[in-house]
Amino acid sequence: MKEIKITVEDIEEPTRIDLYLSRELNDISRSYIQKLIKKGNVKVNNSVIDSKKLKIDEEDEIEIIIPEPEKLKLKPQNIPIEILYEDEDVLVVNKPQGMVVHPAPGHYSGTLVNALLYHCKNLSSINGIIRPGIVHRIDKDTSGVLMIAKNNKSHNFLADQLRDHTVKRIYMALVHGNIKEESGTVDAPIGRHPVNRLKRAVIENNSKKAVTHFKVVERYSNYTLVELQLETGRTHQIRVHMSYIGYPLVGDPLYGIKREKFNLNGQALHAKILGFVHPSTFKFMEFDTPLPEYFQGLLRKIQSNS
Repeated sequence: MKEIKITVEDIEEPTRIDLYLSRELNDISRSYIQKLIKKGNVKVNNSVIDSKKLKIDEEDEIEIIIPEPEKLKLKPQNIPIEILYEDEDVLVVNKPQGMVVHPAPGHYSGTLVNALLYHCKNLSSINGIIRPGIVHRIDKDTSGVLMIAKNNKSHNFLADQLRDHTVKRIYMALVHGNIKEESGTVDAPIGRHPVNRLKRAVIENNSKKAVTHFKVVERYSNYTLVELQLETGRTHQIRVHMSYIGYPLVGDPLYGIKREKFNLNGQALHAKILGFVHPSTFKFMEFDTPLPEYFQGLLRKIQSNS
């Protein structure tokens, strides 16, 4: 059990407690705070509250009790995965669109981790029981290449490359609009969206450096196919950056346009190329995957209408 005590300060007017706490506690979502309130785990001025709409003011004393997380027993599942490479240290897979990488609230089965537990006897334990072997991840509706660590030594070696920005990561995306430049770089810090907790945003405060390089592959009447190379790896980085410069990804439910012509299950984004130095042989390895069928079908449809 964890206890957090906060004295309210620096607010200009009475504010809803769930909104205030979600801003103050960056690692706890607003929905989880609301659950804690409902369970009676939040006190204001020594009194238990039961409403997420309660408004707090300057100098109010808030006490939050966070219970111990439930221990989850992840089940191996016989889910087909496309393996591009495997040895005793590393596994490289091509994740399909729609598959969650690791368990999270609402997704405790059917994930890539469930499939890996069935396929592999050994996975690194550095990221805990929820994310065994997971060194990096891509969004549920982003397809493409991922590297998996089968032991802790390999995990640390691969993670160091990610931290040092030496892993080669190239994506393909279809965006709205016609990009005039042949190439460019978006260097804009990314942090949590100040209002919508599901989103990230280009923001100065409480953010991290984020750099994305893009190159035009093909232009259509109202769309552009682009190749994007990550220098950093922030959550939703490509989706946030392309929307920020006025070219949101086609099919993006969070950062795209509201009325979409195409019946897509998510953003048209594919992690096409992944390159890294092997943790045991120290040789550079590169994996290149073709665009998935849904993406190719989307391009055919746009080409026929252009």
